[in-house]
Amino acid sequence: MSEKSYSPIAVDLEKDRKYAWCTCSHSSNQPFCDGSHRAHNKPPSLGFSVEEDKKAYLCTCKKTGNPPYCDGSHKN
Repeated sequence: MSEKSYSPIAVDLEKDRKYAWCTCSHSSNQPFCDGSHRAHNKPPSLGFSVEEDKKAYLCTCKKTGNPPYCDGSHKN
């Protein structure tokens, strides 16, 4: 895939809300999990929350060293 295919997705995250970040790339609701990992026998999603409302750029290449946040790994 091209770098553009792996560009991070900007999302508005809400304080104390629980999120499930897709770790397998099969979700049709990127960057969030839709349960597709089960059908593909892949690892489960990564659950996370934030301590304050904020905009974040979530990884779509799944190579980040700081999941679920993009660290630029898609450029390598």
